[in-house]
Amino acid sequence: MALVETRSGKVEGTERDGVLVFRGIPYAAPPVGRLRWQAPQREASWPGTRDATAFSAQSAQTEFALTKLMGGAQPPCSEDSLYLNVWTPACDDARRPVMVWIHGGAFFWGAGDTPWYDGTKFALHGDVVVVTLNYRLGPFGFLHLDELFDGRFAGSGNAGILDQIAALEWVRDCIGVFGGDPERVTVFGESAGAGSVGTLLGTPRARGLFRGAIPQSGAASWVSSPERATRIAARVVERLGVAPGDAGALLAAPTDAVLAAIPPWREDGVAQLPFQPVIDGLLLDQPPLAAIAAGNAAGVHLLTGTNASEMTLFTVADPDMATLTDAGVRDRLHVAYGDAADGLLASYRGSRDGISPAELWQQVATDGVFRIPAVRLLEAQAAHAPEWSYWFTYETPVFGGILRSTHALEIPFVFDTLDRGGAEMLTGSGLGLRGISDAMHGAWIAFARGGDPNHPGLPEWPRYDLDRRATMRFDTRCELLDDPGRADRLAFDAAKL
Repeated sequence: MALVETRSGKVEGTERDGVLVFRGIPYAAPPVGRLRWQAPQREASWPGTRDATAFSAQSAQTEFALTKLMGGAQPPCSEDSLYLNVWTPACDDARRPVMVWIHGGAFFWGAGDTPWYDGTKFALHGDVVVVTLNYRLGPFGFLHLDELFDGRFAGSGNAGILDQIAALEWVRDCIGVFGGDPERVTVFGESAGAGSVGTLLGTPRARGLFRGAIPQSGAASWVSSPERATRIAARVVERLGVAPGDAGALLAAPTDAVLAAIPPWREDGVAQLPFQPVIDGLLLDQPPLAAIAAGNAAGVHLLTGTNASEMTLFTVADPDMATLTDAGVRDRLHVAYGDAADGLLASYRGSRDGISPAELWQQVATDGVFRIPAVRLLEAQAAHAPEWSYWFTYETPVFGGILRSTHALEIPFVFDTLDRGGAEMLTGSGLGLRGISDAMHGAWIAFARGGDPNHPGLPEWPRYDLDRRATMRFDTRCELLDDPGRADRLAFDAAKL
């Protein structure tokens, strides 16, 4: 067993595979009762020694469809969920690099205890300390109530981001006793976790809490205006049956009732990602991308990229894909991009004769939702710090190959958890997978240790600049590409998107 003393008391973890693991450490007070929808408060001290051998409950959420694929049955969930987990080679004074992982799940699902996110291999192979965490999700983490309750819940629309900042402050204060260096923190995440990283890069309050950032399949473009966020919050409050301004009734609403009050995602007026960071004038006074371009994250090294077929994960169960026509693609694009739709469709169709409308939609949507926002983040940070770009193109053979290089596929390669929690059900198997994992896992370690992803297992990987746009392709053969997808990028440029 391993025993350390944090800022609030002693915790005792365990040893596994040569790595010390501490689970379920509180980094903030439980956000329940009067603290519901409030900014996180510091955790209370405890007497004696706290058991840190079991994960906490996950943040309150509805059932996540991918939970079984990623490692098991739906675990217990609770609003009392602001806990984190630490993997470390040793609790000494070695001052190792620290990697803080922010999980994805559309700002609505997920947790830091997913088996794919096990930090053991990073600790063993890279001599780094890994932290994973829970943060408030969905209507508990991103419900913008400011205008509806006269400021009683100021900042509630960014409670989940405030939780992440609180966790990073805990890392600053406490990670030294776990053998980590609070001056060498890299924050990384995937999907909504990557969107969180992008938001943190554009948040003044997060300055100085990390020196490196790795957003995977997400950037700094997922954010709500206060008007949109208020409309969504008003619908939740209405569906709860709470009278306007009745804060007491809102605080008294049961957890399950709040979750049940969420409007359907496709309901008119509630587009994709109904819950996401909000430009609230408190934590965020401008879009994160604009703040980044202005230098908010100056000096923070950046490594970012996307997968080649992100959207297949979301369209594989869409019954309309089988009958989709080019006219249907145009209609979808008009909903997303208005007058720019025709130009985008003409550009993508003109360079892709022979592919089906469903494939065409998947490729335009992959770029619009994921790749182009990553490019915009690279462009915004280019003048302020060294940065590198990657593109993950390995196509999984599972389910007949329909998923191709889909969303989230890179995660077990990055963590080197190909043998954990159902990963093979998504990645497939074969000798080539080990090489991909060695390349990506090694690059993430090199970046965390030295701020540069180059390592002996890769071709030379130059920094990204706005002329060459050098990008490392991760596949069974890794190679450096210059400005991949240039024509499509220019189509989005021309549309001013």
